[in-house]
Formats: sequence, C-alpha cells, structure tokens
Amino acid sequence: MRKTVSTRSIVSIALATCVLATTACGSDEESPAPDEEVAVAISEARGLAEGSTATVDGVVTVAPGTFNSATGEQGFALQDDTGGIYVSLPDALDLDLGTRVRVTGKLGQTAQQTVLNAEAASVTELDGTGSVEPKDVMTGDVGEPVEGLLVRVSGSVTKAVEDDQPYGFKVYIDDGSGEIQVFVHLVDGQPVIDTASLAVDQDITVTGLAAQYETTYEVAPRLAGDLAAR
Repeated sequence: MRKTVSTRSIVSIALATCVLATTACGSDEESPAPDEEVAVAISEARGLAEGSTATVDGVVTVAPGTFNSATGEQGFALQDDTGGIYVSLPDALDLDLGTRVRVTGKLGQTAQQTVLNAEAASVTELDGTGSVEPKDVMTGDVGEPVEGLLVRVSGSVTKAVEDDQPYGFKVYIDDGSGEIQVFVHLVDGQPVIDTASLAVDQDITVTGLAAQYETTYEVAPRLAGDLAAR
C-alpha cells in the first residue's frame, strides 16, 4: 500500500482543515474565547435543571439586599424580555434599579423559588440602563408563570396586617379572583411600604416581585412608592 501523500492530497487536507478550524486560515469570524460565557434568555435559564450553570443579561428590578430581612442574603432581581429571576448573593453589590448586568451562576431552589446562585465576582455591569414596566396581574393569577417578574396587583385588603417580624409584615388583598399575600420586607428595621395605615376593605395597588415562599406565592414590594391607595 502506498504511504506517500500527493501534493493534491496535501492541498485537500489543508482546505478541509480551514473549513473545520474557523479561527485559522485567515477567517474574519471571531469565535468566543474559551472562557467566555454565552448569555441565554432568562426564560431559557429558568427551564434548566437544578445545578446547571447559566449566564443571563438583564435589568435590575429589585436592588441588592432589599429582601435581606427574610432571605438572609444580599441578592437582587433581574429581568429581560423573556422572564425574570432572583439572583442570590452572599454579599451586597452597589446596583441601582435599571442597571443592566450580566450574571453567571447555578440554578437552584430557595424555599421552592427558582433562583440563580452567584458570587459577586460573577456579576458584570453592562453599558446603558433599562426600564421594566410592571406586568398587571390579577391577584388570583400570581403563580409560577409570573414568578420572577415585576408585577402590579390591585385589590381590597382582606384582613388585618400580620406582624411577621423580624422577617417583615404580611398584607392580604383580593380583586375578586383570589387572595394574594403581599410580603413586606424590612430595610434598616423599617417596612419598605407603610403598613401602619392600611385597613381592612381599603383598596390598594402594589408593585413588586412575584415571588414564592414554600407553597405560598406572593408579591414583594421594593420601596415606598410601590404602594398606592385607590
């Protein structure tokens, strides 16, 4: 059997190598660096198996540390055009609402809520800012399909405010479609919205993160302006 390789064969091998190696032979297309993470849509990341690593881009909808009183960590919420997710962090970052960031972390569950567990070093601030308009949702429709999104609910207060300190306060409202819990976290020892003035049968509108604690879905406001009397 002949073992020599003709000049034509050498050329053919070289051309084939050019096709297979996109970074060689003068190709103008650049491949991602080996250690560069490729971002996926948040909705796609939410569908990954627990423990999977994902990189997502989005706009900050809940500032870091806002929910520390109940979660015991310093995370924040992130949203893109496809969905939203809570990013769990051990250390607080200086990120304002509307900041665009990229985060790499592992998918997990905290009290049955889907979260992206990350470290401060895996959060990169991106250029520009963004804004997220809260999604109007019926009180009875706050559940898994909207978990992680910034939502707005309206309804009548159904019962007296429950003191659940040191974690926060519980407010319950209903627009006729079903009662929903509004969980009011504490920041610097104070509830993020004014619960003292709320009364049974009062009509209010609340903006916040659609979240989950064990089997209970809830709306978690972020700051004083997230409560409006109607």
